[in-house]
Amino acid sequence: MLNNAVILVTGGTGSWGYELIHQLLSLNPKKIIVFSRNENSQVQMRRDIDDPRLSFCIGDIREKESLITALKDVDYVFHLAALKHVPVCEIQPLEALKTNVTGTQNVIEAAIENGVKKVINVSTDKAADPANFYGMTKALGERLMVHANQINSDTKFICVRGGNVLGTSGSVLHLFMKQIKEKNQINITDKRMTRFFLNPQHTMKLLLKAANDGKGGEIFVMNSPACRIIDLAEVLIEENGKDVSIVECGSRPGEKLHEVLISDNEIAHTVVYNKDYFIVLPTVDIPGLRQSYSNCKPIKTKSYSSHDILMTKAEIKQMLIEGHFLD
Repeated sequence: MLNNAVILVTGGTGSWGYELIHQLLSLNPKKIIVFSRNENSQVQMRRDIDDPRLSFCIGDIREKESLITALKDVDYVFHLAALKHVPVCEIQPLEALKTNVTGTQNVIEAAIENGVKKVINVSTDKAADPANFYGMTKALGERLMVHANQINSDTKFICVRGGNVLGTSGSVLHLFMKQIKEKNQINITDKRMTRFFLNPQHTMKLLLKAANDGKGGEIFVMNSPACRIIDLAEVLIEENGKDVSIVECGSRPGEKLHEVLISDNEIAHTVVYNKDYFIVLPTVDIPGLRQSYSNCKPIKTKSYSSHDILMTKAEIKQMLIEGHFLD
Protein backbone atom coordinates (compact mmCIF):
# COMPACT_ATOMS: atom_id res chain seq x y z
CA MET A 1 0.00 0.00 0.00
CA LEU A 2 2.72 2.46 0.97
CA ASN A 3 5.25 1.54 -1.71
CA ASN A 4 6.15 4.73 -3.66
CA ALA A 5 3.43 6.63 -1.75
CA VAL A 6 3.49 10.17 -0.39
CA ILE A 7 2.69 10.06 3.35
CA LEU A 8 2.02 12.88 5.80
CA VAL A 9 2.29 12.38 9.56
CA THR A 10 0.68 14.97 11.82
CA GLY A 11 2.51 15.39 15.12
CA GLY A 12 5.31 13.34 13.61
CA THR A 13 8.14 14.63 15.82
CA GLY A 14 6.76 12.98 18.95
CA SER A 15 7.92 9.64 20.34
CA TRP A 16 5.19 7.80 18.40
CA GLY A 17 6.29 9.66 15.28
CA TYR A 18 9.94 8.61 15.54
CA GLU A 19 9.14 4.91 15.66
CA LEU A 20 6.43 5.18 12.98
CA ILE A 21 8.70 7.09 10.58
CA HIS A 22 11.52 4.56 11.01
CA GLN A 23 9.11 1.78 10.06
CA LEU A 24 7.52 3.77 7.21
CA LEU A 25 10.94 4.41 5.65
CA SER A 26 11.52 0.65 5.47
CA LEU A 27 8.40 0.30 3.28
CA ASN A 28 9.86 2.24 0.34
CA PRO A 29 7.65 5.35 0.31
CA LYS A 30 8.28 8.10 -2.21
CA LYS A 31 8.13 10.83 0.42
CA ILE A 32 7.23 11.33 4.09
CA ILE A 33 6.12 14.76 5.28
CA VAL A 34 6.31 15.53 8.99
CA PHE A 35 3.68 18.13 9.84
CA SER A 36 4.05 19.67 13.30
CA ARG A 37 4.28 22.95 15.24
CA ASN A 38 7.67 22.64 16.90
CA GLU A 39 10.57 23.93 14.81
CA ASN A 40 13.24 22.66 17.22
CA SER A 41 11.80 19.16 17.22
CA GLN A 42 11.82 19.10 13.43
CA VAL A 43 15.44 20.25 13.29
CA GLN A 44 16.40 17.53 15.78
CA MET A 45 14.55 14.85 13.81
CA ARG A 46 16.25 15.97 10.59
CA ARG A 47 19.61 15.47 12.34
CA ASP A 48 18.59 12.13 13.82
CA ILE A 49 17.10 10.65 10.63
CA ASP A 50 19.22 11.46 7.60
CA ASP A 51 17.03 10.35 4.70
CA PRO A 52 16.26 12.36 1.53
CA ARG A 53 12.70 11.01 1.47
CA LEU A 54 11.92 12.79 4.75
CA SER A 55 10.68 16.40 4.57
CA PHE A 56 9.24 18.79 7.13
CA CYS A 57 6.38 21.25 7.23
CA ILE A 58 5.74 23.71 10.06
CA GLY A 59 2.02 23.92 10.74
CA ASP A 60 -0.79 23.49 13.23
CA ILE A 61 -3.78 21.19 12.70
CA ARG A 62 -5.90 23.96 14.23
CA GLU A 63 -5.39 25.90 10.97
CA LYS A 64 -7.18 24.17 8.13
CA GLU A 65 -5.61 26.26 5.38
CA SER A 66 -2.10 25.14 6.30
CA LEU A 67 -3.29 21.53 6.26
CA ILE A 68 -4.90 21.96 2.85
CA THR A 69 -1.59 23.23 1.48
CA ALA A 70 0.48 20.51 3.17
CA LEU A 71 -1.80 17.69 1.93
CA LYS A 72 -1.43 18.53 -1.77
CA ASP A 73 -0.55 15.30 -3.67
CA VAL A 74 -0.49 13.26 -0.43
CA ASP A 75 -1.71 9.65 -0.62
CA TYR A 76 -1.96 8.67 3.06
CA VAL A 77 -2.22 10.54 6.36
CA PHE A 78 -1.31 9.21 9.80
CA HIS A 79 -2.98 11.53 12.30
CA LEU A 80 -0.95 11.49 15.52
CA ALA A 81 -1.14 15.15 16.60
CA ALA A 82 -3.03 15.70 19.87
CA LEU A 83 -2.87 17.18 23.33
CA LYS A 84 -2.39 13.95 25.28
CA HIS A 85 -1.68 14.64 28.95
CA VAL A 86 -4.79 14.05 31.06
CA PRO A 87 -4.08 16.73 33.74
CA VAL A 88 -3.25 19.36 31.07
CA CYS A 89 -6.50 18.69 29.24
CA GLU A 90 -8.44 18.88 32.53
CA ILE A 91 -6.91 22.27 33.36
CA GLN A 92 -7.14 23.68 29.81
CA PRO A 93 -10.11 21.92 28.20
CA LEU A 94 -10.65 24.53 25.49
CA GLU A 95 -7.12 24.02 24.21
CA ALA A 96 -7.70 20.25 24.10
CA LEU A 97 -10.96 20.85 22.24
CA LYS A 98 -9.25 23.03 19.62
CA THR A 99 -6.53 20.50 18.91
CA ASN A 100 -8.19 17.12 19.43
CA VAL A 101 -11.63 17.86 17.99
CA THR A 102 -11.44 20.93 15.72
CA GLY A 103 -7.97 19.90 14.56
CA THR A 104 -9.20 16.39 13.71
CA GLN A 105 -12.11 17.80 11.69
CA ASN A 106 -9.63 20.04 9.86
CA VAL A 107 -7.58 16.95 8.95
CA ILE A 108 -10.73 15.28 7.63
CA GLU A 109 -11.81 18.24 5.50
CA ALA A 110 -8.31 18.92 4.14
CA ALA A 111 -7.89 15.23 3.26
CA ILE A 112 -11.18 15.15 1.36
CA GLU A 113 -10.36 18.37 -0.49
CA ASN A 114 -7.03 16.93 -1.63
CA GLY A 115 -8.32 13.48 -2.53
CA VAL A 116 -6.19 11.62 0.02
CA LYS A 117 -6.70 7.87 -0.27
CA LYS A 118 -6.81 6.99 3.42
CA VAL A 119 -6.52 8.71 6.81
CA ILE A 120 -5.43 6.65 9.82
CA ASN A 121 -6.42 8.24 13.13
CA VAL A 122 -4.42 7.12 16.17
CA SER A 123 -6.69 6.93 19.22
CA THR A 124 -6.43 5.80 22.83
CA ASP A 125 -8.07 3.54 25.39
CA LYS A 126 -9.20 6.71 27.15
CA ALA A 127 -11.69 7.26 24.28
CA ALA A 128 -13.60 4.16 25.39
CA ASP A 129 -16.03 5.07 28.18
CA PRO A 130 -14.24 8.41 28.75
CA ALA A 131 -13.96 9.77 32.28
CA ASN A 132 -11.76 12.80 31.56
CA PHE A 133 -11.70 15.64 29.05
CA TYR A 134 -8.83 14.14 27.07
CA GLY A 135 -10.77 10.90 26.61
CA MET A 136 -13.91 12.82 25.63
CA THR A 137 -12.07 14.75 22.93
CA LYS A 138 -10.50 11.58 21.55
CA ALA A 139 -13.92 9.87 21.56
CA LEU A 140 -15.32 12.80 19.57
CA GLY A 141 -12.36 12.53 17.21
CA GLU A 142 -13.20 8.88 16.60
CA ARG A 143 -16.83 9.72 15.91
CA LEU A 144 -15.82 12.43 13.43
CA MET A 145 -13.55 9.98 11.63
CA VAL A 146 -16.29 7.34 11.44
CA HIS A 147 -18.84 9.90 10.21
CA ALA A 148 -16.42 11.12 7.52
CA ASN A 149 -16.90 7.79 5.72
CA GLN A 150 -20.53 8.72 5.11
CA ILE A 151 -19.49 11.78 3.13
CA ASN A 152 -19.51 11.19 -0.59
CA SER A 153 -15.76 11.09 -1.21
CA ASP A 154 -13.07 8.60 -2.20
CA THR A 155 -11.12 9.17 1.04
CA LYS A 156 -11.38 6.40 3.64
CA PHE A 157 -11.03 7.04 7.37
CA ILE A 158 -10.13 4.45 9.98
CA CYS A 159 -9.26 4.60 13.69
CA VAL A 160 -6.69 2.56 15.58
CA ARG A 161 -7.16 2.44 19.35
CA GLY A 162 -4.52 1.22 21.78
CA GLY A 163 -3.28 1.50 25.33
CA ASN A 164 -0.11 3.11 26.66
CA VAL A 165 3.03 2.77 24.57
CA LEU A 166 6.11 2.17 26.71
CA GLY A 167 8.72 4.90 26.56
CA THR A 168 6.62 7.56 24.84
CA SER A 169 6.48 11.13 26.15
CA GLY A 170 4.63 11.22 29.44
CA SER A 171 5.06 7.47 29.95
CA VAL A 172 5.32 6.33 33.56
CA LEU A 173 8.24 4.14 32.54
CA HIS A 174 10.68 7.03 32.03
CA LEU A 175 9.21 8.87 35.00
CA PHE A 176 9.79 5.88 37.30
CA MET A 177 13.32 5.34 35.99
CA LYS A 178 14.13 9.01 36.57
CA GLN A 179 12.70 8.91 40.10
CA ILE A 180 14.72 5.79 40.94
CA LYS A 181 17.91 7.43 39.71
CA GLU A 182 17.42 10.85 41.26
CA LYS A 183 15.30 10.30 44.39
CA ASN A 184 15.42 6.60 45.32
CA GLN A 185 11.65 6.93 45.42
CA ILE A 186 8.74 6.17 43.08
CA ASN A 187 5.50 8.12 43.37
CA ILE A 188 2.37 6.15 42.46
CA THR A 189 -1.00 7.84 42.41
CA ASP A 190 -2.92 4.70 43.47
CA LYS A 191 -1.42 1.27 44.17
CA ARG A 192 -4.54 -0.44 42.78
CA MET A 193 -4.21 1.23 39.37
CA THR A 194 -3.87 -0.90 36.20
CA ARG A 195 -3.05 0.06 32.61
CA PHE A 196 -2.65 -1.46 29.15
CA PHE A 197 0.89 -1.44 27.72
CA LEU A 198 2.56 -2.26 24.41
CA ASN A 199 6.11 -1.92 23.13
CA PRO A 200 6.58 0.89 20.56
CA GLN A 201 7.96 -1.44 17.89
CA HIS A 202 5.03 -3.84 18.14
CA THR A 203 2.53 -0.97 18.34
CA MET A 204 3.74 0.52 15.05
CA LYS A 205 3.62 -2.84 13.31
CA LEU A 206 -0.01 -3.20 14.41
CA LEU A 207 -0.75 0.37 13.32
CA LEU A 208 0.67 -0.24 9.84
CA LYS A 209 -1.21 -3.54 9.47
CA ALA A 210 -4.48 -1.85 10.42
CA ALA A 211 -3.74 0.99 8.00
CA ASN A 212 -3.33 -1.53 5.20
CA ASP A 213 -6.38 -3.65 6.06
CA GLY A 214 -8.86 -0.92 7.03
CA LYS A 215 -11.87 -0.48 4.79
CA GLY A 216 -13.13 2.81 6.28
CA GLY A 217 -15.42 3.42 9.26
CA GLU A 218 -14.14 0.76 11.65
CA ILE A 219 -12.10 1.11 14.83
CA PHE A 220 -9.20 -1.32 15.14
CA VAL A 221 -8.53 -2.12 18.80
CA MET A 222 -5.08 -3.46 19.58
CA ASN A 223 -5.14 -6.58 21.73
CA SER A 224 -2.98 -5.27 24.57
CA PRO A 225 -1.62 -6.84 27.78
CA ALA A 226 -2.19 -5.03 31.06
CA CYS A 227 -0.47 -4.83 34.42
CA ARG A 228 -0.63 -3.24 37.83
CA ILE A 229 1.37 -0.03 37.90
CA ILE A 230 2.87 -1.07 41.22
CA ASP A 231 4.11 -4.32 39.65
CA LEU A 232 5.81 -2.34 36.89
CA ALA A 233 7.44 -0.13 39.53
CA GLU A 234 8.64 -3.14 41.54
CA VAL A 235 10.16 -4.79 38.46
CA LEU A 236 12.15 -1.62 37.76
CA ILE A 237 13.27 -1.44 41.39
CA GLU A 238 14.35 -5.09 41.40
CA GLU A 239 16.31 -4.64 38.17
CA ASN A 240 17.98 -1.49 39.47
CA GLY A 241 19.17 -3.18 42.64
CA LYS A 242 18.66 -0.08 44.77
CA ASP A 243 16.75 0.48 47.99
CA VAL A 244 13.82 2.44 46.58
CA SER A 245 10.64 3.38 48.41
CA ILE A 246 7.17 3.56 46.85
CA VAL A 247 4.95 6.45 47.92
CA GLU A 248 1.22 6.58 47.17
CA CYS A 249 0.28 10.20 46.42
CA GLY A 250 -3.36 10.07 45.28
CA SER A 251 -5.04 10.10 41.88
CA ARG A 252 -4.74 13.16 39.65
CA PRO A 253 -7.78 14.97 38.18
CA GLY A 254 -9.45 12.85 35.51
CA GLU A 255 -7.52 9.63 36.23
CA LYS A 256 -9.36 6.30 36.25
CA LEU A 257 -8.44 3.34 38.41
CA HIS A 258 -8.70 0.98 35.43
CA GLU A 259 -8.93 1.64 31.69
CA VAL A 260 -11.09 -0.13 29.10
CA LEU A 261 -10.23 -0.66 25.45
CA ILE A 262 -13.79 -1.52 24.47
CA SER A 263 -16.73 0.04 26.28
CA ASP A 264 -19.79 -1.92 27.41
CA ASN A 265 -21.85 -0.19 24.71
CA GLU A 266 -19.36 -1.23 22.00
CA ILE A 267 -19.14 -4.92 22.94
CA ALA A 268 -22.29 -5.78 20.98
CA HIS A 269 -20.77 -4.27 17.81
CA THR A 270 -17.29 -5.77 18.19
CA VAL A 271 -15.82 -8.70 16.26
CA VAL A 272 -12.55 -10.62 16.53
CA TYR A 273 -10.40 -9.83 13.49
CA ASN A 274 -7.37 -11.90 14.46
CA LYS A 275 -5.13 -12.49 17.50
CA ASP A 276 -3.85 -8.90 17.33
CA TYR A 277 -7.06 -6.91 16.83
CA PHE A 278 -10.68 -6.54 17.67
CA ILE A 279 -12.79 -4.36 15.40
CA VAL A 280 -15.56 -2.08 16.64
CA LEU A 281 -18.08 -1.63 13.85
CA PRO A 282 -20.07 1.63 13.72
CA THR A 283 -23.76 1.74 14.56
CA VAL A 284 -24.33 4.05 11.59
CA ASP A 285 -24.65 2.44 8.17
CA ILE A 286 -21.54 2.52 6.00
CA PRO A 287 -22.32 0.55 2.82
CA GLY A 288 -20.41 -2.73 2.57
CA LEU A 289 -18.51 -2.40 5.85
CA ARG A 290 -20.34 -5.02 7.93
CA GLN A 291 -20.29 -7.41 4.99
CA SER A 292 -16.50 -7.06 4.86
CA TYR A 293 -16.29 -8.49 8.37
CA SER A 294 -19.16 -10.97 8.13
CA ASN A 295 -16.75 -13.89 8.57
CA CYS A 296 -15.42 -12.50 11.85
CA LYS A 297 -16.89 -13.90 15.05
CA PRO A 298 -18.43 -11.62 17.71
CA ILE A 299 -16.26 -10.95 20.74
CA LYS A 300 -17.13 -13.32 23.61
CA THR A 301 -16.01 -11.27 26.58
CA LYS A 302 -18.47 -8.99 28.37
CA SER A 303 -15.80 -6.40 29.14
CA TYR A 304 -12.25 -5.46 28.14
CA SER A 305 -10.73 -3.81 31.18
CA SER A 306 -7.08 -3.43 32.18
CA HIS A 307 -8.10 -5.19 35.41
CA ASP A 308 -9.36 -8.36 33.68
CA ILE A 309 -6.16 -10.22 32.78
CA LEU A 310 -2.92 -8.99 34.35
CA MET A 311 0.67 -9.77 33.45
CA THR A 312 2.92 -11.39 36.01
CA LYS A 313 6.12 -9.62 37.02
CA ALA A 314 8.07 -12.06 34.85
CA GLU A 315 5.93 -11.12 31.85
CA ILE A 316 6.38 -7.40 32.60
CA LYS A 317 10.14 -7.89 32.72
CA GLN A 318 10.09 -9.75 29.40
CA MET A 319 8.04 -6.94 27.82
CA LEU A 320 10.61 -4.39 29.00
CA ILE A 321 13.46 -6.51 27.64
CA GLU A 322 11.75 -6.89 24.25
CA GLY A 323 11.25 -3.12 24.17
CA HIS A 324 14.98 -2.59 24.91
CA PHE A 325 14.22 -0.83 28.20
CA LEU A 326 16.08 -3.47 30.20
CA ASP A 327 19.17 -5.50 29.34
